Amino acid sequence: MPNHLSKFVTNFLVISDTAMSDGKDGVYAFGPVVKELESLQFPNKITWIGFRKKNNDSFVKINDKRIHTVALPASGGKSFFDKIMILVYYPMYFFIILNQCCKADKIHVRAPSNPAVIAMLLSYLFPGKRFWFKYAGNWKGKASPFYKFQRNLLAKLGDNSKITVNGTWDNQPKNVYGFENPCLDDKDRKSGELICKTKQLTEKINYCFVGGMNENKGVEKIINVLETLEIEKIGTFHFVGGGPLLEQIKKRASKINCTTKFHGFLAKDEVVKVYNESQFIVLPSESEGFPKVIGEAMNYGCVPIVSKISCIDQYIKDGENGFLIYPINQTAIANIFKKSFCIDKKKYQQIIRENYLLAEKFTYNYYEQQITTKIFTS
Repeated sequence: MPNHLSKFVTNFLVISDTAMSDGKDGVYAFGPVVKELESLQFPNKITWIGFRKKNNDSFVKINDKRIHTVALPASGGKSFFDKIMILVYYPMYFFIILNQCCKADKIHVRAPSNPAVIAMLLSYLFPGKRFWFKYAGNWKGKASPFYKFQRNLLAKLGDNSKITVNGTWDNQPKNVYGFENPCLDDKDRKSGELICKTKQLTEKINYCFVGGMNENKGVEKIINVLETLEIEKIGTFHFVGGGPLLEQIKKRASKINCTTKFHGFLAKDEVVKVYNESQFIVLPSESEGFPKVIGEAMNYGCVPIVSKISCIDQYIKDGENGFLIYPINQTAIANIFKKSFCIDKKKYQQIIRENYLLAEKFTYNYYEQQITTKIFTS
């Protein structure tokens, strides 16, 4: 633990809209955030505000005794009534978050979200406390009106607030920092190193998609391409994740002349097995911040085929250490598949070695180092 932090980070408050649920043997919450918070070394206590929701396959048990959860009643939805109910709940959210801010030493807020808007307003009431806002969406480019509203608020916050975003941008306010999202621990790095040393580009190439089965993530575009592409070079295409399009995609994939495997939601160790079997990861998303799965996949020797959106092209250089999809349409994706068929073994080995080194930026160790030197400095 850094010495300059240990004496005053007694209660670290995390304000989020992350899903959490009470179980028979403890509290369960969205796995990637649990892993991220449990990896932090500097707080003596973590108070975590999230939303009470039904447990699902992406939840894991919180084992860290430092973490104490505060579950807000869930609100929101697609209907007009659902959206009105958000405003009804706002006063309750406000006073719960206010109460916890009074007790906290340092405050971390995960945006964009409704609790984040409240925390932005409260940051003006606590000028002596350090607020750290982590904006997970696309900091530049298209966004919903509500997300744009939050981006504008964040850019105008006071000196006690620091904001971390995906990527580094021109004319960034002085309190906005480019930050990588962590997804790799020491075990990942060691096993990834071994995999990258032994992974080969085989005659039949395996691909994977890891993400939500919805329109935004672009899984339909992959199927559209596979239905029309000459795919004798494709071995197995792995699909990891679930969502509203899953059954439709599975039905269409059953008629494609290549092997497709649908794994549903998987635990991290099982996803690693898919990375190990795959030479490329394909993510034709319409909008993103920076997907953690890109860092994970690079650590395990998967060459990224990813959309040119947000800050992704700040890490992936087209034709050098991966391929960028632009414009994000069927023709562009098909052309990149054809390029991936032609890559030689020497070039492939060079790419996965370089990407393994780049993936160090997505480790929990690097993440904490950045927090303690740029955000919560004395």
